[in-house]
Amino acid sequence: MSSVGNLVFHLRPGGRLIGKLRVPGDKSISHRSIMLGSLAEGTTRISGFLEGDDSLATLKAFQQMGVEIEGPDQGEVVIQGVGMSGLKQPEAVLDLGNSGTSMRLLSGLLAGQGLNITLAGDVSLSSRPMSRVTDPLSKMGAEITMGENGTAPLAISDAGSLKGIDYQMPIASAQVKSCLLLAGLYADGETCVVEPAPTRDHTERILAGFGYPVRRTGSKICITGGGRLTACDIDVPADISSSAFFLVGAAVADGSDLTLEHVGINSTRDGVINILRLMGANIEVMNRRDVGGEPVADLQVRSATLKGIRIPEDQVHLAIDEFPAIFIAAACAEGETVLTGAEELRVKESDRIQVMADGLSAIGVDATATQDGIIIQGGIIKGGRVDSHGDHRIAMAFSMAALKSENEIVIDDCANVNTSFPGFVALAAGAGLMINENREGER
Repeated sequence: MSSVGNLVFHLRPGGRLIGKLRVPGDKSISHRSIMLGSLAEGTTRISGFLEGDDSLATLKAFQQMGVEIEGPDQGEVVIQGVGMSGLKQPEAVLDLGNSGTSMRLLSGLLAGQGLNITLAGDVSLSSRPMSRVTDPLSKMGAEITMGENGTAPLAISDAGSLKGIDYQMPIASAQVKSCLLLAGLYADGETCVVEPAPTRDHTERILAGFGYPVRRTGSKICITGGGRLTACDIDVPADISSSAFFLVGAAVADGSDLTLEHVGINSTRDGVINILRLMGANIEVMNRRDVGGEPVADLQVRSATLKGIRIPEDQVHLAIDEFPAIFIAAACAEGETVLTGAEELRVKESDRIQVMADGLSAIGVDATATQDGIIIQGGIIKGGRVDSHGDHRIAMAFSMAALKSENEIVIDDCANVNTSFPGFVALAAGAGLMINENREGER
């Protein structure tokens, strides 16, 4: 359960999604814009910043390290950069709440700062594996101690200068890649990361936007330490991960016609569009443009009859955060959907394979968890009560299931929706989802 308490979503069955809306800013880009803007020389101005708990945790951490940051005010943030070596020793532990991105990326960025800093988080974050970043960082010369079982808190000590390494990632992970590239900013020589499958490339793009060269040769990404970051303006596009819930909802609910505006469609993040189209979804990509180095478009989705598929493994890492929503599409599709090669889902904010399988079973859908994926038999959604296990994406995914449900769906432990999507309930209700929220015991 979330430490904030049991916030419950109540959803009446049926409805459709109609109109135009813009979901909040991309969480990945919001995190990185704060990190690099703080280390840049000059003033960085951000628009479209996600005012969710996770990205706010990153912002507050840099304020604790002496960076002057104004906002956020309706998505506007102004950062007075302190330069590559301008961070100060914080007076207290940096509490990163539920944000795994903050912890993993900051562990790399702070490893070569010459500071002694402890990174902590909530119960959920403190259960997630961190050795996947601390092991390669130790090869670079970082000194980081962990809690029991290789989890947070992480105590980062002044280890002197880091050294560049060549690292072959055993599992495709944008967070591990980004952690090592950020550590590479402070390493002697060149740091290279080889990824076994493509992962989101926001770190590489935003580094280039701040004037720091990154070199890619095939699956190998390299950076040389000792450079500078130059402040710039950043327009954060709407988050495709947050858009995914509405893409699925409008695809499955009869009579839906919804346009999602200014959505980031980076080719390392567009797996949800590709997968839903393979299932038969009617999604049109309109008004393509480039905003600050990131491709952006408007997405129109109309209701369609979906078919179960075997999800191509080359799409898995392009949609890793969107699978809770995709599983709901599978539950509404005709036939069987099979996912393999997605073991990374077991170490997210929750074990998203098992939690989604349990939740689907609770609302009457035949779902079987496997070691690296799931098998879902599409059919009738009967309704029922689901435990989101404090996972924001689980809660929002099951909200969309109500559009095709025979009876009410109740979702427990939804407070963490604010980590990525503040205002979700109001925006979803405005589009046609029959949703309300209350604390346990209220109605």
